[in-house]
Amino acid sequence: MFPEETPAPILSRVEALKELKEAGINPYPAVNIEKSGDIAQIKENFEKWEGKKVTLAGRIAARRIMGKTTFMDLIDESSKIQLYINRDVLCPSEDKFLYNRFVKKLLDIGDFISVEGEAFKTKTGEPSVKVEKITLLAKALRPVPLGKEKEGQRFSALKDPELRYRQRYLDLLVNKEVRELFKTRTRTINAIRQFLDSYGYLEVETPILHTVYGGAHARPFITHLNALDLTLYLRIADELHLKRLLIGGYEGVYEFSRDFRNEGIDRTHNPEFTMLELYVAYKDYYWMADFTEEMVRTAAQQAIGTTQVSFGEHTIDFGKPWQRIRFLDALREETGKDVRNLSDAQLLELAEKVGVENPEKLPGRFKIIEKIFGKVVEPQLIQPTFVFDFPIEMSPLAKRHREDPSLTERFEVIVAGFELCNAYTELNDPYDQRQRFEWQRKAQAEGDEEAMPYDEDFIVAMEYGMPPMAGLGIGIDRLVMLLTNQHAIQEVILFPLMKPKPVEEYAPPIPYHLLEQTKDAKGKK
Repeated sequence: MFPEETPAPILSRVEALKELKEAGINPYPAVNIEKSGDIAQIKENFEKWEGKKVTLAGRIAARRIMGKTTFMDLIDESSKIQLYINRDVLCPSEDKFLYNRFVKKLLDIGDFISVEGEAFKTKTGEPSVKVEKITLLAKALRPVPLGKEKEGQRFSALKDPELRYRQRYLDLLVNKEVRELFKTRTRTINAIRQFLDSYGYLEVETPILHTVYGGAHARPFITHLNALDLTLYLRIADELHLKRLLIGGYEGVYEFSRDFRNEGIDRTHNPEFTMLELYVAYKDYYWMADFTEEMVRTAAQQAIGTTQVSFGEHTIDFGKPWQRIRFLDALREETGKDVRNLSDAQLLELAEKVGVENPEKLPGRFKIIEKIFGKVVEPQLIQPTFVFDFPIEMSPLAKRHREDPSLTERFEVIVAGFELCNAYTELNDPYDQRQRFEWQRKAQAEGDEEAMPYDEDFIVAMEYGMPPMAGLGIGIDRLVMLLTNQHAIQEVILFPLMKPKPVEEYAPPIPYHLLEQTKDAKGKK
C-alpha cells in the first residue's frame, strides 16, 4: 500500500522526520518557552524591541531560500513576522549542518519552531528577526494548505464548506477570519454573562442526562445508563430544572446550556446547539421583552463595537426600538383570515396555498398554524421584531394571557426571518400545568413526536409553590450568525455534526513503516 499511494509531499516529510531522528534531533520535544510576547504585540511595539533579543514561537508559513540566507514567515495566533536566517550567524562554527540540512532541507511549511534573535527592520522597513537560535517544536507530516499571499492579502486554499467543517483545525489555521469569528462568539457570550452578572443573577449548571425530557417541543436523543439499567435522554432544554431552582429560593438564574434535539439539519438547525436560558422571579414577559432588547443591544456593542450589522443584503439595527406585533394579528394581515375560525379543510387549503409541505401529515391544527406562520410572516420580519401572544395550544409552559385565556403570555423574537428568542410569563399554576401536560400526552399518543412527556416530579415541585416569573431562551449560535454575517449555523459552531466519511478520502495515510528502521545518533533502534 505504501509508499506508492502516498503523495510525494508527505513522503518527503516522512523522510525528513527519519533523518531528524537519525541525527539525534527530537522532532517533538517537551518545552517550556518564555515568549517575548505574541507576534502582533512585538510588531505593534517594535520601537521598544528593535535591536533587542526576542524569543518567538509559531508555525512556518513561508520559506524563501537564497543560498546562505533563508527568509521565513513565522505565524502565531495573532500575526506574522519575517525571519532572517543567515548561515554564518546561525552556525558560527565550521559545522554548518544546522543550516545546510536542518533549515534548508528538513524544515517544512507548517512545522512548529521557536527562534531567538535580534529584532530589526530590513531596508524596506519590514519588521524582522535575525535568527541566532532555532528549535524544532513539532514536525508537520502533512502539507498545510496555507494558500498564497498577495499585497498583504492571503488567498485561502481551503474553501469547500464540507472540508472546512470536517477539518475545522485546518479551517482555523488557514482562514484567519474564521478564527476571528469564533473570538466574536466568545466575546458575545462573555458580554451576555457580564450583563446578567451585573443584575446579580446566578449562573448555574443543570443535568444534561434527563430521566424525563421537557421544556421544548422536540424529539430527544435516547441513551442508556448501564449502572442503573435506565433509559435516559439528552436534554432538549434546561427550563424545568431552572424553574425548580426558583422554587428552591433563588430569584434569578441563568445557564449557557448545550442542548440536543433529534431533528433535521439545515442552515438554522444543528442537533447540538447552545442556548442561554434565564429565569427571573416576580417579572412578566413585558419586562423580559425590555430586558432582552437591552441585553442583545449591549452584547452586540461589546462583541463587535456596533449595534448595526450587515446580514446578507440587509442592515439589521439592534439599536433602534424593536417592532412589536401579535401572532394572530400578523397571520390575519398576511393571509386575510382569522386562522382560529377556519375549518380543518379550510386550514389545510390555506397551508397548501402558502407552500406548507404535506400539511395533512402534521399532528394537529396548531402545528399547521405554526407552519403557516413560518411561511408567510417570519420571512417578512428582517429587523428585530417581538411577536406576542401565542395560542395556548402552542405554549404548554406559558401562563394564560391576563386578558384572553385562549392565548398565552409568550413572545418570540424574529430577526432576518428566523427565531432568535422565545420567552414566557411562566405558568406557575400546578393544576393548569397538569392539564397542559395531559394535552401534550394526548398529542403524543396521536403521533406528535415533538410533544412533551408528562413530568410528575415537576408538578410536585410546583405544588410546593412556584413564584411568578419570566423566562427567556436565546439561541446563542443564531445570535452569533447575525453578528458575524453568517448564513449557516454550521459556520458558527466549531465542530458541527457531519455525516461520517472515510478519513482516507480527504487525508491519505502516513507511511509510518518507513520509520521502523530509523536509528538515533547512537545507532540504537
